[in-house]
Amino acid sequence: MAEQLTCDIDELASLFLFESLSREQLTWLCEHGAVEIREPGLVYREGDPATCFFVLLHGEVVLSRLVGNTDVEISRTEQAGVYAGAIGAYLGDRIPQTYMQTIRTLRRSRFYVLSAADFATFMAQWFPMPVHLLEGLFIGTRRAQDMIVQRERLLALGSLSAGLTHELNNPAAAAVRATSALRERVAGMRHKLAMIAAGTWDRAALESLIGLQEQVVEFVAKAPELTPLEASDREDVLANWLDGHGVPDGYAIAPTFVAAGVDIDWLENVSDLVSAEGLAGAVHWLNYTLETELLMNEISDATTRVSSLVSAAKQYSQMDRAPYQVLDVHELLDSTLVMLSGKIPDGVRVVKNYDRSLPQVPVYGAELNQVWTNIIDNALQAMNDPAHRGTLTITTSRPDSDHVAIEIADTGSGIPPEVIGRIYEPFFTTKPVGQGTGLGLDISWRIVVNKHHGDLSVSSKPGDTRFQIVLPLRPDTV
Repeated sequence: MAEQLTCDIDELASLFLFESLSREQLTWLCEHGAVEIREPGLVYREGDPATCFFVLLHGEVVLSRLVGNTDVEISRTEQAGVYAGAIGAYLGDRIPQTYMQTIRTLRRSRFYVLSAADFATFMAQWFPMPVHLLEGLFIGTRRAQDMIVQRERLLALGSLSAGLTHELNNPAAAAVRATSALRERVAGMRHKLAMIAAGTWDRAALESLIGLQEQVVEFVAKAPELTPLEASDREDVLANWLDGHGVPDGYAIAPTFVAAGVDIDWLENVSDLVSAEGLAGAVHWLNYTLETELLMNEISDATTRVSSLVSAAKQYSQMDRAPYQVLDVHELLDSTLVMLSGKIPDGVRVVKNYDRSLPQVPVYGAELNQVWTNIIDNALQAMNDPAHRGTLTITTSRPDSDHVAIEIADTGSGIPPEVIGRIYEPFFTTKPVGQGTGLGLDISWRIVVNKHHGDLSVSSKPGDTRFQIVLPLRPDTV
């Protein structure tokens, strides 16, 4: 229990906060408030219910705020008249009535203390116009911020949707083209089969041809990756061999055989198994087989890509999932990279230094994806200038037994030293007018620090900007 002393009206009148009050008003303050002595130590803690308004009369105090799990000092003063505590009491239940910082006394100190209810009465009765102005400013600013936050989310969603549509369109169009080409190749195979059946092929020759067909299908599955120059050289060699053996359109079909990994030695085996008259028909039959197999692979790759994009979009939005879950941060990061893939400038390389041994983390998945989106999108914009294109590096690690860390680094132009301390401020942006609301990092800060009780920090110099997000592993802290 704090030691209480007599309230001195003249002492209150000497403070800048009360210097314009009448004797009657000062008397009211002394009657409703109290002067208390506080020994060195805690006065109140951030997040506790805000029950009192404090004015320092004599002594020394330090104010601090929580950044993640760390108590960071923001002010230290001996100035009589400084105040803190329930300063928002006059707004009632329109805001959470909790202390916004922690205050400790560094030595024996004396305070004037007024209850939150009496402070609200004091403000409403004696300063009605300023209170109305403050209420209007607070409510108007909050509404404007809510609207802009919503707009920021819609703009981000629109941008991501446009990118996703583009990414989906490419494999979908490829599948349509491959399906159309496949229909033509199947028709060609039917025509060639009819020609072979009407020819002079005996049973043994047909069985050999079918065996070659099975072999060539296996080639497709094992086809090597070739550079354009290597492929061109092999196509020339194969085309010359085909022309030399009387196979028409050798230059037209050589690319298909090269893409499948077929070489001259194998074609020599084909020529040994069939007659000279039947070689051209056999080669074209095998060409149709190869084209059909390659087109089916293309369709399979395209539809798999579509499925992967849809899966990534579902993972990104956390559709059909509870807001709060224990998740793998790598899955969240990967889904965000897929969603942003259309915005990665040409020449920018993405490097993932993932520690796959990390445990899963209790998080609000969709909201963390918004954090990754804001930071990665800023990084990509910083590297959009050809002079600064380079590498986006995402690293995961475990700095201690209770936390995981995610670092997003880019080689862009960097954040100027004179503004780096303001990047988390609402509405602050260095982007040109119309290209940013200044809320992306503010939202990210609130999601990481306020909602997840983690930490968000940045270091920057030209060519090396790093954002680090630290998240707790214990679910009871989220």
